[in-house]
Amino acid sequence: MIRVAVVDDDYLVTESLKTILEASGEITVVGTGHSAPEAVVLFLKERPDVLLTDIRMGESTGIQAAKEILQQVPDAAILLLTTFSDDEYIREALDLGVKGYLIKQNLSAIVPAIKAVNSGQSVFGTEIVGKLTEILQNGPTKKVHDYQLSDREEAILLEVAHGKNNKEIAEALFLSEGTVRNYISQLLEKLEVRDRTQLAIFYYQEYQ
Repeated sequence: MIRVAVVDDDYLVTESLKTILEASGEITVVGTGHSAPEAVVLFLKERPDVLLTDIRMGESTGIQAAKEILQQVPDAAILLLTTFSDDEYIREALDLGVKGYLIKQNLSAIVPAIKAVNSGQSVFGTEIVGKLTEILQNGPTKKVHDYQLSDREEAILLEVAHGKNNKEIAEALFLSEGTVRNYISQLLEKLEVRDRTQLAIFYYQEYQ
């Protein structure tokens, strides 16, 4: 079972999300909260596999909660959920290294997104992916050719950008998982980024 904490300032939404998630039979909700401070306390207490949190919550935001949590637990899996397709929020989320950002109305995507994030993938709703190039247009000044990526490195970068985990990449490219891990480590160092989310961002900046 995937252990999930749910945070939203609307109590009805919180309970609805809890019902939807647990109805999947693959997720258990270990706790709920209704503000950014509650999200931080809940996460540090329960250490869920995934934190599902709203963005706008009164005077606080899920972004603030994510920042505080990631400072203490850098590998925390955080999935942001909002009714606002707000470019600035998306940019902040990407910069922080959150694992996903979904528009709240797309309820059918929430359970698959949680499963994907739990398996180490980064997930962004179709509304977000379609805007990534525009949102990130003020990204790195270096261009892809400056990094001299090999064909194999570019192939792995593409698979990461498509949200595949190491096992799926290994199967697609006929490599061992260990080899894939080594290539990803090389890409992180070569491209001077910190995680798979940033690798995906680099791809969308340079190849789209």
